[in-house]
Amino acid sequence: MRLFRSDEILGIAEETLAFAREAAENTHPDEYMGLLRGEDARTLGLEQSGTVITEVLVVPGTESSPVSATMKTNMVPNDRQAVGSIHSHPNGVLQPSDADIATFGSGSVHIILGAPYRETDWRAFDRDGTPTELSVLDVALPDPEEQFFDFTQADIDRELRR
Repeated sequence: MRLFRSDEILGIAEETLAFAREAAENTHPDEYMGLLRGEDARTLGLEQSGTVITEVLVVPGTESSPVSATMKTNMVPNDRQAVGSIHSHPNGVLQPSDADIATFGSGSVHIILGAPYRETDWRAFDRDGTPTELSVLDVALPDPEEQFFDFTQADIDRELRR
């Protein structure tokens, strides 16, 4: 990890946004909610500093209905890769409510997806609820299994010898 890494959000991976739109559509008519996680742009092959949103983390125990979604705060991980939140509005309105803005305190970007969840049915906002630009980036995402199993047989053997 870089000591002086830029906190600027450069955009969201196209595949990540597609996943979230599909999840929101599958959850419809209830709201969908998740946390956004990002990777350093340089690890994704981009030649600029900043963060690219690459994952949506669905928190266990999230409750949703047609008018709201609520995360259990005790289930939210203390995550250094967290950059904001994402949720759907089944009614299609792409503006944050007062309740939405009250939850925008953590993270720098918050996305609202609106029914019918097409490619253009979303908007990004800052923590104050002000609309912000967020580019959709065509980047290759890292394989989650490779990250999760980031060790070799030699690492296991070395650990067993201790």
